[in-house]
Amino acid sequence: MATSSSPSLLTSPASTKPKHCLPSLPFLPFKQLVNHSRTMATNAVSRREIVTTMLTTGLIASQLQSVSPVLAADDEEYVKDTSQVISKVRDTINMDKKDPNVAEAVTELRELSNSWVAKYRREKNLLGRPSFRDMYSALNAVSGHYISFGPTAPIPAKRKQRILEEMDTAEKALQRGR
Repeated sequence: MATSSSPSLLTSPASTKPKHCLPSLPFLPFKQLVNHSRTMATNAVSRREIVTTMLTTGLIASQLQSVSPVLAADDEEYVKDTSQVISKVRDTINMDKKDPNVAEAVTELRELSNSWVAKYRREKNLLGRPSFRDMYSALNAVSGHYISFGPTAPIPAKRKQRILEEMDTAEKALQRGR
């Protein structure tokens, strides 16, 4: 008599071990087994130790990062460059609209302001300063006007007044070291 068996009922000798078995412990008498598990527990690192180590490492890394030198320059160079840009902005926006050198002055101002922004906008220690904020805002207004209306278009009185006020507050903040 021939027996037919389906392939799903056949099992190989390797698959007889259930999949839910835990890893086996070394064969030790009970007292030694208890002592073995205690030593394993004391040698293991606790979560609290891991978290404490990670936090300490993070704090040290952040302190080292703040100690690194400023990439662009120190405060003296920032003050000098910003004062130079302030005087150039004032000179340019106060020029007579019939002056033949207006377009050239606006081009120089845009180059100077672009280099100032490119140099200092990535400096994290300057981003919170009032002098930087006011300068950046004023340069944005001046550049936006000349980009939109051309280098010979005069700045409207209300916008000009706001730009000059921002220049004044930036200059005062610079004098205070802010």
